[in-house]
Amino acid sequence: MPSTRMVAPTFSDEQLQEMLDLIGDSDSVELKLTVPESEHYATAQALGLDPLDAQIRQVYFFDTPSLTLNRNGVVVRARRVQRKKGGDSIVKIRPVVPSRLPEELRRSAGFNVEVDAMPGGFVCSGTLKRRLENEEVRSATQGDRSVRSLFSKAQRALVAEHGPDDIELDELEVLGPILVLKLRFEPEGYRRPLVVELWTYPDNSRVLELSTKCAPDEAFQVAAESRAFLAGRGVDLAGEQQTKTLKALKACVKGTKPAVG
Repeated sequence: MPSTRMVAPTFSDEQLQEMLDLIGDSDSVELKLTVPESEHYATAQALGLDPLDAQIRQVYFFDTPSLTLNRNGVVVRARRVQRKKGGDSIVKIRPVVPSRLPEELRRSAGFNVEVDAMPGGFVCSGTLKRRLENEEVRSATQGDRSVRSLFSKAQRALVAEHGPDDIELDELEVLGPILVLKLRFEPEGYRRPLVVELWTYPDNSRVLELSTKCAPDEAFQVAAESRAFLAGRGVDLAGEQQTKTLKALKACVKGTKPAVG
């Protein structure tokens, strides 16, 4: 069985109030937990995961070799997705304070403000998404069309506003792809969908993340129920938490060349 170490994260009164304010002004909340690599197999067994049900994804990031965009709180990404009409591109800015975002941006189609919460931490981000064909992403990442073409005018404006002045999308490095297996299912004894993602990086390291999304007004109830369910299955709730995106960016710039998609 997986480890059952459980150490509850502690927040100061100021941090708790900040999180409450962010959640109250957000569109959604995603509760996340990354599982130590040594516990991946045992966790999959404990949750009854069937890998044949997983969806394959290829995730590409776009940044400079020194990760200038990421250091400025901007993430630029595109995905190819199996068994769907197509992939997508996103521009994400973080951290954000929802109440300080322009009203026009909040009303934009495809823009979502979400609080990501995990043991010991939280961050609020704003994400603008655009639907794409898988072949569009493949063509751009192989150099057959411009990276710029993957992003809408509104997405490009978001990069220009929050990124450095001298950043051009077509001059960014293609970082990836990262192979992702994603499985969305409803485990027995848990009343809502649970998402499992396994990210495999160029250095062959992996991150296994469990997550569920909910409305802001039910975040604390869902967090308590999720914690109880996972602890009951013996899932390690006290392992060091990892950010999939940052790990991906660092892994891709360690002297690796973009892989063929």
